[in-house]
Formats: sequence, structure tokens, C-alpha cells
Amino acid sequence: MNKNFKKTLKKIWYFIWEDDSLLSWIVNVVIAFVLVKFIIYPGLGLLLGTTHPVVAVVSGSMEHNNLDFDTWWQQNYNLYSDYGIDKEDFSSYKFKNGFNKGDLLVLVGADEVNIGDLLVFNGDAPGPIIHRVVKIDILNKKLYAQTKGDNNGGSRPDEFGITEERVIGKGVFRIPYLGWFKLGLLKLIGKA
Repeated sequence: MNKNFKKTLKKIWYFIWEDDSLLSWIVNVVIAFVLVKFIIYPGLGLLLGTTHPVVAVVSGSMEHNNLDFDTWWQQNYNLYSDYGIDKEDFSSYKFKNGFNKGDLLVLVGADEVNIGDLLVFNGDAPGPIIHRVVKIDILNKKLYAQTKGDNNGGSRPDEFGITEERVIGKGVFRIPYLGWFKLGLLKLIGKA
């Protein structure tokens, strides 16, 4: 390797990893953003089979208002009995206690959709919607799902007839509070 090239690499390495200047800090933030946005996030998406491997929860539509499951179910069973979902069914669902605004959800591709799954899909909202599947219809070998937020009295108009083309993935893991970082940034730039 050329001696000047080695010297330049050493200077760059020092600037990025050891220099405590404001400019070095800004460059580190930019590098971290580029790595996450263009390498880590897409790589994780490829691995998990979805375009959105991680989503922040931006509404309280899935909150159970800090109630234990039995108390929450007593107050809400009538919203699910119309769909043939009973307490035993619901208690076997992933996230049976819901989740909160500001949580972060890890998604996987939705190769198979079942009642009770947390479906993430494109609807009329500006971002993805994260609600529970309450009904599935198969017409001409095509899936049509209906969802409902656990904290909502019914389904929104865009939650009927959800086809595979609108599905982004389904929630499999929850990280509490970590989504507040994204919500804060969205508010800061005027998008929330």
C-alpha cells in the first residue's frame, strides 16, 4: 500500500474513532444513520421477510389501559364474541395484553395469517396500521382479513377486506418504550 494512502487512512480512523471535536461527532451520527438506514434495516428486513422489520407504535389503539387480562376481557368480551372469539381463544393470542403507544414491534413476513395475529398493513393512515385479526375470509383462493384495535370499539373502514398486497408483516416481539425515540423525532420535524 502507498505510504500516503496509509497515512490518510490513519487520519480518517483517528478522526472518526478518537477525535472529540463537534465535527467528528456529526460525522459519526451521519455514518450511524447511513449504516442503519441503508444496511442494517434493509438487511434485517431481508432476514425477517418484510419491508418493515421494526415499527414504532404511534397510537393507543392496542392499549389495555394497564388492566390485567381478566379485567380487560370482562370489559371487552362483547367486542369479540360477535367474531366467535372467546376468552380462551384470546388468551392464547400473542400480545394478549396488548401493547402501548411508544413501544417498538419487531415484524416478520406474513406467510400465513390467522385470527388473533397482529397484522401490520397499509390503510388510510399515513403510516402502517397495527391491529389484531378478528376475521378471515377466503374467496376464490384469495385472503381477505379484518382487523380491530384492542382498544377500539370496532373496525375502522380501512380494516375490512385487507388483502395480501396491503400486508406488511405481523408482530412477533415487543420492545417497550423504544419507539418513543422515533415519535419524538417525528414531532420534532412536524410529522406527528
